[in-house]
Amino acid sequence: MDTTQFLKKTIDGVTQIEPALTPPPMEGTHPAFAKKPKLGSSHSKTKKREIPEGLWTKCPSCESMIFDKELDENLKVCPKCQHHFPIGSRERVHSLVETCTFEEMDAEMTSVDILKFAAYKSKLDRDRKATTLKDAVITGIGKIGSHRVALGVMDFSFMGGSMGSVVGEKLTRLIERGTEGNWPVIIISTSGGARMQEGCMSLMQMAKTSGALAYHAQHRVPYISVLTNNSYGGVMASYAALGDLIVAEPEAMIGFAGPRVIKDTTHAELPPGFQTSEFLLEHGLIDSIVPRKDLKERLVKYLEFFTAGHRYRKA
Repeated sequence: MDTTQFLKKTIDGVTQIEPALTPPPMEGTHPAFAKKPKLGSSHSKTKKREIPEGLWTKCPSCESMIFDKELDENLKVCPKCQHHFPIGSRERVHSLVETCTFEEMDAEMTSVDILKFAAYKSKLDRDRKATTLKDAVITGIGKIGSHRVALGVMDFSFMGGSMGSVVGEKLTRLIERGTEGNWPVIIISTSGGARMQEGCMSLMQMAKTSGALAYHAQHRVPYISVLTNNSYGGVMASYAALGDLIVAEPEAMIGFAGPRVIKDTTHAELPPGFQTSEFLLEHGLIDSIVPRKDLKERLVKYLEFFTAGHRYRKA
């Protein structure tokens, strides 16, 4: 194939043949269609916008984003699907009792590592710092509506609300104080059961609290048990199941052992949702399901019913 050639005319009229060559690029010039440089480093990637912590919470049920302030004002209940988030014991006390009427009992009572259980002391210190609580329950005397009551509220954020010697002792003293004052006792439970780090000492609290409630019942003073998610183990096998009236929050998980343990032990197919408060209401273990926002109003009605009969018997 012949090479393309161009004719070049010189000044003195002599014609010369010059091959068609691509001239070298001049210094300081760039191609006409050069790519635009990227901003920042060549390895930078687009990052997702991060939501600042402490402002929004994602509902695990409906997956909607809830403004934390709105969630707090709604008592930690999702405004869209009514999912009940965990709530602290002090928040719950504040939502139930009348302003400045709650007198806390045994506030400085703390657990002791009797068995020198591995890492128990460090876990106690960790949860005391995280929750500002001394142990997994707050007890005291307060007013709900016009009724003076002995109120105990457990907190799952302190070692899973487990019942050790301090929890059992505080609840027993609360029940005895209610019996002495002729006041109704209300205990709001959320617990994984007896505290394994205290061995048989924690199991003894089941009998101690149950005995105090039996003495309370002999004086014909009401006891209302409120079950929240989760209520399991030794707590559910003792005082939590002994109420004259047992109410629960919606979709609360309630039982003695977990579903997997029961299935492995019985080798039987378990009905779906058999440990939810709705299932247990249908089968008679609990008496009523009360949403958190309605709990105070319902407790006032229950107390009016119980104490009206009590006043009648005294008269």
